[in-house]
Amino acid sequence: MFVTNLDPIMKKLVAAVSLVLFFTSTQAQYQNKDGNRIGITGGVSQSTVLNTNFAAKPGIGFNGGLSVRGNYYNNWSMIYGMQFFQNTFSLETTTPTFQKKDTEFVLTGAQIRLLLSYNVVKNHVSIDFGPVLQINDKLKSDDLDANNLINGSTGLRAKQLEGVSSINGNVYVGISAGTRRFRAIVHYQYGFNNIFNKLNSEEGLVALNGNEKLKGNIGTISGQLLFNL
Repeated sequence: MFVTNLDPIMKKLVAAVSLVLFFTSTQAQYQNKDGNRIGITGGVSQSTVLNTNFAAKPGIGFNGGLSVRGNYYNNWSMIYGMQFFQNTFSLETTTPTFQKKDTEFVLTGAQIRLLLSYNVVKNHVSIDFGPVLQINDKLKSDDLDANNLINGSTGLRAKQLEGVSSINGNVYVGISAGTRRFRAIVHYQYGFNNIFNKLNSEEGLVALNGNEKLKGNIGTISGQLLFNL
């Protein structure tokens, strides 16, 4: 299971938030079964790096988690929850033997969401949007690709991109449609902070990137199925 890749601090945070979410959602269901619904989600995603120095290509990942939807005001609801994810994307690189290769990178972590939801058709169609707090592990690539040269840089290797920012913020916009029990969800997330910003403080990396700061914002589109308990 990809969750085991999380570092110890992240595991503790995820466990704590999961417990809070579980007890809060259970209490909400007990108090108002009609107004609060616990949902289990799972799906696939396609991610890439936007506004970056490098030539990036999207990759396929997956995600899943637990959420609670509660009535808020008139046609508005609120959704809060947690999701685990594994996103992938590729960068164009050159191997030590001067072969062109798309090197795949994997980003694993957890997200905490607090969304507003407008019910276009009550219990059937809604538009959801809001902020997402993302806690992720290091950016990882295959050991065999560690010394591949990142195309577009003057000497930056794949292994030198590992230490990305571990806490990031995303903006979420999505639409869900279905019944009270089952829903299909399509949503897009844009990382509004530079996920490579932490690397710019490491001595020498900016020089290896042609004396330009590393820049990159993660963009992810995801399709999910939701089952309400």
